[in-house]
Amino acid sequence: MSTASTQLPEGRYGRSADERADRKLKVVGGALGVILLVLIGWYGYDHIAGTKISAEVITFSASDTEVKVHLEVRKDADAKGYCTLRSQDAEGAEVGRADFRFDQDSSRIDEVLTLRTTAKGTTAELLGCHND
Repeated sequence: MSTASTQLPEGRYGRSADERADRKLKVVGGALGVILLVLIGWYGYDHIAGTKISAEVITFSASDTEVKVHLEVRKDADAKGYCTLRSQDAEGAEVGRADFRFDQDSSRIDEVLTLRTTAKGTTAELLGCHND
């Protein structure tokens, strides 16, 4: 004896409920995937292009009570912010730290800054720049 098939004939009665649910899941999953890719792309672009202030220590000279730092700052002309500098002694202990503001309407600022220290500094390190 053979067992009768309980499936409906193919294509005779339209789509089954499972096929409709699978199609909806594919559409929703695709839409969510596209939204996720757009969000990741926007965040990445904003992170890279949103950096408005960067700087570089060109030279420095140290004395017993201060370190003179030649700093070059590049920023958007309308950006305002500050850069943090520090100096360390020969053993690596921090002997000076200060924030220097840059509010000029220029895209490139070239300044010699004076960082006061508690002992003779042997380094001038740029810790970072931040916009307001």
